[in-house]
Amino acid sequence: MMDQQDFTGRTVLITGGGRGLGLAYARAVGQLGATVLLHDVGANTDGAGTDAAIAKNAVTALRHDGIDAFPFYAPIHTRDACHDLVQDCLAVNRRLDAVIHNAGWVGYERIEEVQEASFDHMMTVMAKAPLWIAQAAWPAMRQVGYGRIVVTTSCRALYPQYVQKGLASYAAAKMAAVGIVNVLADEGAEHGIVVNAVSPVAKTRLWGVEGEPEDLKPEAVAPGVVFLASEVCTEGGWILRAANGQFHATRAAEAEGVDYPRNLRAVRADTSAAVAAAWNRIAVMAREPRA
Repeated sequence: MMDQQDFTGRTVLITGGGRGLGLAYARAVGQLGATVLLHDVGANTDGAGTDAAIAKNAVTALRHDGIDAFPFYAPIHTRDACHDLVQDCLAVNRRLDAVIHNAGWVGYERIEEVQEASFDHMMTVMAKAPLWIAQAAWPAMRQVGYGRIVVTTSCRALYPQYVQKGLASYAAAKMAAVGIVNVLADEGAEHGIVVNAVSPVAKTRLWGVEGEPEDLKPEAVAPGVVFLASEVCTEGGWILRAANGQFHATRAAEAEGVDYPRNLRAVRADTSAAVAAAWNRIAVMAREPRA
């Protein structure tokens, strides 16, 4: 097995890289030899505004540590903008080996308060942007037969027991990201492009934490993301849950012997009353592995 700790000669784009998790990822791959293309629009905690100094200052700090890094801070709110970012990134070393889409935003709106503008912004930042960036990077990766793409999702969307009130738009975007990963992992396999998701937990600015946290540190998530962005990671379609230095990979999997969609190997019912009568068995099958 090749050493996953060697990113020498690799060029890695990290969105949302100016602070928190993104900066931890940038420092981790940079210390392993990667050229870091650090993108951050410098938005405030409301998801609005721009501040080029966030990316520039982060790059200055990385360079001070001997890391080869370049700042990017143009908005990525449209397909064209995402394509422009990738073209600017490719101009640095004429290659793009990995993309880590960390840019995100958390905004709370209960169902009766959800606005179209905030919903669209969630989808733009956390679902559309990684799709458009992947689309733009795809030809260069396909040409060399190599690429790694890491998209961010959240356990706040994946698991009912972790949802929070007011995060319907956020959860929609994070679930959309999983669907995108599933399809791109399949499309990329034949071209050497490996696509996965990470579901990180860390106390950052979006958590409302300023300064160094005592636990749930961004640096404890970084090793898993470094792995997903490395050449050692050769299988796509996974969601890597990462928190407090612990990792667990999961993905949806169909039961053996299912002939989808004609035979789900499930409980049969031909009326709604029959579904109601069998619900305890139907719901149990959703929670427990089938024999």
